[in-house]
Amino acid sequence: MTNLDKIKETLSSANSIVFGQEKMLRSIVSSVICDGHLLIEGMPGLAKTLSISTISKLLHLDFKRIQFTPDLLPSDLIGTKIYSQKTEEFKTKFGPIFTNVLLADEINRSPAKVQSALLEAMAEKQVTIGEQSYPLEKAFIVLATQNPVEQEGTYPLPEAQLDRFMMKMVTNYPSFESELKVLEPVNSKKALEAMLEFDTIEEIRDEIDRIHVSDVLKRSIVSISHSTRPGNEKFDQKYKNTILHGVSPRATIWLYRLAKVNAFFEKRDHVLPDDIMYSINDILGHRIALTYDAKIEGVELNSLIKEIGLANL
Repeated sequence: MTNLDKIKETLSSANSIVFGQEKMLRSIVSSVICDGHLLIEGMPGLAKTLSISTISKLLHLDFKRIQFTPDLLPSDLIGTKIYSQKTEEFKTKFGPIFTNVLLADEINRSPAKVQSALLEAMAEKQVTIGEQSYPLEKAFIVLATQNPVEQEGTYPLPEAQLDRFMMKMVTNYPSFESELKVLEPVNSKKALEAMLEFDTIEEIRDEIDRIHVSDVLKRSIVSISHSTRPGNEKFDQKYKNTILHGVSPRATIWLYRLAKVNAFFEKRDHVLPDDIMYSINDILGHRIALTYDAKIEGVELNSLIKEIGLANL
């Protein structure tokens, strides 16, 4: 069995539990392969948490979940120093962030101090407890869910933190047929067995590294990012009243890496333009800021991104 077959078998097992969210499940697996953080936004009840927990059980990785609430403290996430009267010294109690896969549930319901602590972990793969810094696991990713910002009790995530997420997926309601399957009885006691070891994931990463990207497509990827930035020579002036600021170089890196992952899923040893376009909205959507006028006029961001992408490929 090839590594791609193992990936597809894992996704097939996940699809037998989570109905109608195939792209979300594939994005979660892609995040693990790429070692990148993933943000999933959607209304309550769309299986965001279930999808992440299911994939985590199917992968042989340590998994922890923390529910973000308005009264959450940074120490609840990263840990704290506790004084022991027996030894008369402080001991470090490590928080749930010391894991391979951290499910940050409803991440936008926690205050700024918690977001700051999480940002250090996402950016530096370390946390600071007291005056000492502690490295996180070799394989550490944040898979976060958030409710739409229009909902009561949510805080908008800082732009610096949003940029740390490889992708932001916006989930929709399942199709009629998929929702019909939800009504069928499911054996909830069925134990999920890990199907992918970390060694296999590293082998897959090596395979993806060997996938070829032509110089033409490399230039196209960079051009896409440059075309979103006002003031850049590649920026089309027809967007001057639409785009407030464009994407960072991290978007360029993730467009490149995920294009390779998408080619891997299609059993190809080279990247095609379709591989870039498959993930372009998820990579650029949370990094481009629209002007106030564009929001008032109801500019569709996904259509704008697709237009920019196709113009540069």
